Amino acid sequence: MSLIITHGLIITADREFAGDIRIRDGRIAEIGSLHPAPGDRTIDASGLLVIPGGVDVHTHLEAPVGGTVSSDDFQSGTRAAAFGGTTCIVDFATQARGEKLLTVLDAWRRKGEKSVIDYGLHMIVTDIAADPPGSLDDLVREGVTSFKLFMAYPGSLMIDDGTMYRIMKEAGRLGALVCVHAENGGVIEQLIREALAAGHTSPVFHARTRPAAAEGEAAHRAVTIASLAGVPVYVVHVTCRESLEAIARAREQGQRVYGETCPQYLLLSAADLDRPGFEGAKYVLTPPLRERGDQEALWAALDDGHLQVVSTDHCPFMFGGQKDAVRNDFTRIPNGGPGIENRMELLFHYGVNRERITAQKWVDLCSASPARFFGLYPRKGEIAVGSDADVVLWDPEAQGVIRAAAHHMNVDYSMYEGFEVKGRPRTVIAGGEVVVEGGAWVGGAHRGRYVCREPFGAAYH
Repeated sequence: MSLIITHGLIITADREFAGDIRIRDGRIAEIGSLHPAPGDRTIDASGLLVIPGGVDVHTHLEAPVGGTVSSDDFQSGTRAAAFGGTTCIVDFATQARGEKLLTVLDAWRRKGEKSVIDYGLHMIVTDIAADPPGSLDDLVREGVTSFKLFMAYPGSLMIDDGTMYRIMKEAGRLGALVCVHAENGGVIEQLIREALAAGHTSPVFHARTRPAAAEGEAAHRAVTIASLAGVPVYVVHVTCRESLEAIARAREQGQRVYGETCPQYLLLSAADLDRPGFEGAKYVLTPPLRERGDQEALWAALDDGHLQVVSTDHCPFMFGGQKDAVRNDFTRIPNGGPGIENRMELLFHYGVNRERITAQKWVDLCSASPARFFGLYPRKGEIAVGSDADVVLWDPEAQGVIRAAAHHMNVDYSMYEGFEVKGRPRTVIAGGEVVVEGGAWVGGAHRGRYVCREPFGAAYH
């Protein structure tokens, strides 16, 4: 028995064609003009776009942040992702100083057992001295082929430049990809002290103490260190012109530098942090939201290829009880916002419908490119014989308004409340199983699998 999708317009990152898809044993078995056999289930995709399931390579589920924990765990977060058309995520296991890396990985894999879609893991490395030589080799053998390094948050996550260079060299030997959070942590800490000393405590000062120049300087430094180490580098959640200039300049000189941005940086701005009352706390995330001019620069970078991926950096906290727990100190507002459910519809409406990007570019940014960079392609991010049957039937005419009251994320607000969108998933298939249909969850529980990712991805070619 198999599942056949008929009469759809199939869109991948590099082609668009009419065809039918046969799904069997969790994989795509055939593509062409197909005829159902007795017992087959058929889904008519007339008028729909048939695309590979989204791949979100930047999420923080059940993540400890600033004395609290992000409000979506692997069950609620991955379920919400599926409702939005995402069928695979790569989350971040976070090493605390002194912890063994394999111990950290084991802890995050236990969390991931609740996942309802497939997931992989990056490793946030904060203390390479805590493990003996070869610990990064162990991670790669376990399918963790990307390491995230922080240039911000001194005293907790931040590493020094020399350590960054050492880890980059090791990553190059292993074919792993280093991801960098680029902000000048030392300068930011001083700016925060100055703001608090002057009595500035409201949410908007989260942005004012983390200026674009501090991000741009760190991006340039990360790119330079990667050049010295002779390895590619991937800059996460790029927000501003200053970072884009560092990335574009290096790429034009032939360096292997890549980057992602997120819907919040394309559609929201620093003005949201200055909303009346304490509403601005909903938009406290790091790096902070920037100015309208930065949004246009980011859209242009997606179109011209200097940025290759759109992820979410989904790290939600309840407004009531988490975001608003301390109102007189912006530094104690948990950093992060929700968006795992909205990425694909926002990019489709404000990108494809507004003619900023093509439908094929949309698929590339949300599915194919993230899969390529992080060792998942062509298993994920593609519609091809042999690929996992992660397929979304997308209704380009479905209209709606984003409301927190209707979303499936475990959070009590939406950063995109009231945003109108046209284009939404109608049916979501993950691993050959229909999990979302007609706006309802029809999949099983805890059905997601941990995915071992391959080294030597697109970044090394």
